[in-house]
Order: sequence, then structure tokens, then C-alpha cells
Amino acid sequence: MKKSTSTTSEGCQFTLFPMSDDFVKVILSALDEVDTTNISMQTDDVSTFIQGETMHLFDVTQAIFLQAASTGAHVAMSGTFSVGCAGEHDKNIHAFKEGALLNKKKMQHISQQAACKIALYPMGSDNYIDVINEQLGLARKENVKVSADHYSTRLDGDVNDIFKIMEAFFTNTKKEVQRLSLTFTISANSPSKKEGGSND
Repeated sequence: MKKSTSTTSEGCQFTLFPMSDDFVKVILSALDEVDTTNISMQTDDVSTFIQGETMHLFDVTQAIFLQAASTGAHVAMSGTFSVGCAGEHDKNIHAFKEGALLNKKKMQHISQQAACKIALYPMGSDNYIDVINEQLGLARKENVKVSADHYSTRLDGDVNDIFKIMEAFFTNTKKEVQRLSLTFTISANSPSKKEGGSND
């Protein structure tokens, strides 16, 4: 398929769920530790929306989750990365800098096991199954456990490796299609454990 060259809006809408009596403290402390300079952010009573370049979207989202999970509380995050969404218009596209990843250095020193379920939706592609299978093949070469789940793919491993795979899915697929969504739900420090899975 011909590579897309159009300018489109990229963003992520997510909700953080700390399963803790101190959930407000967990959320606010995580936000305080994360540098959001390179993205725009809007938060309401349901979710948080961030917009910017792909690299900064994943940098910020990963950092927020890691900081929350590092408290030891059972934390989950559910969200959708999207590009070319019909609901976003040119007026919402900002000029974001392609600067350094502001949270990467700090995140590299945080080791956190997690379980994540993802679903990739390349839109407007006749060979979308091939696009998805190609990315799954690449994921199986990384340092995570990849397994099929109901309407999704499960990734078990370190949070840094999981987000690396999600970003690769998103980056590679947007070269093939003009519109795509990547949904995810990631959980860490859960008191329950999938048999044979990771200790998330």
C-alpha cells in the first residue's frame, strides 16, 4: 500500500486506575514526576487526552504509568492511541517539537513487570490482517511473552519493553495507513496472577 504523506493529528486518550485508598495521591504524584512539556494535555472527569508527536505521546504515557506503578499499588491504565481520527480536525493540530524524550532517562532505571492487552486497528486497508500479523511477528522477537487473547494480543514483561512494542506497532502501521487506532489496557502489581503468565 502507498505510504501516507498527509498531515494528521496524533493523540492518546487514557484513564489511570490506581486500586488504592490513596488513589488521588498516586495519580497526582505520578503527574508531578512526569515532564509533559512536549505535549498538550486536557483532563476531565472521565479521561486525559494528550496530543503531540508519536515519540512524546508514548514517552509521557509510559512515564505516567511507571511512576504510578512504582508506588507498589495495583495500577491499571486503559487508553487509545490514534492517528487520523475523523473526530480531529486541522485546527487541533499543533506544531510540536521533535526534541529529546524528556522522561526516558528516568524511566530506564525503573524495572516493573506488567501485563498488557492490545488491539491494533489499521483503517482503510484491504490487507489489514497482513499488517497486524507483520507487527505480531516483530513483537515475538522482543523480550516479552506474546500470546493471543479474546479480541486482543497479550504482552507480559517489563513495562519499558511493552511500551517499546506498542510504539513500534503504532509507528510502523501509520506508514501503511492514514488512520489507525491502538487500544491497550496495562496492569501492574495485581494481587491476582494469570496461570503461566507474568507476576503483574
